[in-house]
Amino acid sequence: MPDHALMAVNAVAARNALRSLLIVDTGEAAMDDRQLRKDVIEALDFGPAIDSADIGVAVEGGVIALTGHVQTYAEKETAIDLVDGVKGARAIADEIEVRPVGVHITADDEIAERIVDTLKWNTSIPESRIHPRITKGWVTLEGDVAWRYQASAAQKAVRRLIGVRGVNNHIKIKPEVDPRDVANLIRQAFLRDAEQDASAIRVVAIDGSVTFEGRVRTIRERRTAERAAWSAPGVQKVIDQLEVTP
Repeated sequence: MPDHALMAVNAVAARNALRSLLIVDTGEAAMDDRQLRKDVIEALDFGPAIDSADIGVAVEGGVIALTGHVQTYAEKETAIDLVDGVKGARAIADEIEVRPVGVHITADDEIAERIVDTLKWNTSIPESRIHPRITKGWVTLEGDVAWRYQASAAQKAVRRLIGVRGVNNHIKIKPEVDPRDVANLIRQAFLRDAEQDASAIRVVAIDGSVTFEGRVRTIRERRTAERAAWSAPGVQKVIDQLEVTP
């Protein structure tokens, strides 16, 4: 057989082989999507804090689309958290609506009063520094606090209230100490953790931004480092450049 004819035969064979591989990959992907959808539905069904009867689930290429409705914003966030923990999930498209029970829609001024009372009675939140705005059930939290956990606590407290359809957390973390002291505070936190090798980690703190460089032995140590950073006052951003080297 001439060389050019042989090359043509090989090219055809190669194309056919590639086509068969693509068919197999597509089939496997479809099976993976079906299994992922099954896992997501089971995670939602077994979640004790939500009623998943009205939540729809679709999966394509590992991307999960959530549709339907729930009664509270807290249920919506819980559903997303449950799905986020399912193995194989690449991304989540959230289209879940919040539909409060009954025909009565809680007025914005009623929601505002509940938010003020909630923030006032929560000892972990400096309520005088947080300013809520409510528009058609959507709450926007503004202001500044010294610690990240205070901003998170405010959002968690507000999202549970009846009538709240969504929360935009715009609370800023405003430093109350010299940024140069942040690195030292984090190093001290590392030293208090018996499993953390502080000598292998370099900490750079500039204007509320903390960067980690170096290495850790486990993912747990990496998370310990991140928690230590966020626990320091004034931290607004954490850049993790640590390598995990057992």
